[in-house]
Amino acid sequence: MSRQALGKGLRSLIPQAEEGNQSGVEELKTKMITANPFQPRKHFDEEKLEQLAASIRQYGVLEPIIVRSKGNTYEIVVGERRWRACTLADIATIPAVVRELTDKEMMEIALIENLQREDLNAIEEAEGYQRLIEEFALTQEEVAYSVGKKRSSVANSLRLLGLDSKVKQCVISGKLSTGHAKVLLSVESRAERQVLAERVISEDLSVRQLEKLLKAKQSVPRGTSLSKTPEVQGLQDELQRVLGTKVKLDYRKGKGKIQIEYYSDEELERILEFMRG
Repeated sequence: MSRQALGKGLRSLIPQAEEGNQSGVEELKTKMITANPFQPRKHFDEEKLEQLAASIRQYGVLEPIIVRSKGNTYEIVVGERRWRACTLADIATIPAVVRELTDKEMMEIALIENLQREDLNAIEEAEGYQRLIEEFALTQEEVAYSVGKKRSSVANSLRLLGLDSKVKQCVISGKLSTGHAKVLLSVESRAERQVLAERVISEDLSVRQLEKLLKAKQSVPRGTSLSKTPEVQGLQDELQRVLGTKVKLDYRKGKGKIQIEYYSDEELERILEFMRG
């Protein structure tokens, strides 16, 4: 696939049939089709699948799925929900278009489709970006281009993978929003993160309320440390903006340290390159 095709949505990745032209559409046996091995979406709403299955029983599948050939079977590229619903509805065949695609293209398409439909939770999205980086040696810049996002958006998404499993599960289940998760990233203690996450859930705190709660905690002096003045906080915020990652500025009477976080080897290299000028 040419680089020019990336980042422009599904139409650029998968050539579409001409309007009104159903050539290339085949009726494939549902039992001969398997799920997309690169599907970033791990959670399918069972109630919505049942509703889709009921609709398919009545009206059929209105839009063909897209698959690729894999030996004597097929792997889904686009349309896994429709295939799952057909299986639930005991539909023997499903209209499909067969395309020749590489593993990398499969992963990109699956991620783009879900992002465009807003079907992924924040953790699934981050894990999808991480797979592209690890399995195909892409940089954050290349991933961002592939899915039509800003690099900073991809970097911020990847930061969520630094949360502990319990907090991530709360995001996956919808008990915590992406906004809550991003605020919790500023909390260094895993135990404290968990306590705060449970409090957000039990008290139904908004993101703004969580921010105020943390600000109140951070304003309490500890030992000989000085609480951050507006000037010091401004410097810390500026460092985070410039470096594109979480930075902690510890200031004590003209001395201190700067702690910079990174979440992958590629991000570390990016920060080093920036510092080298």
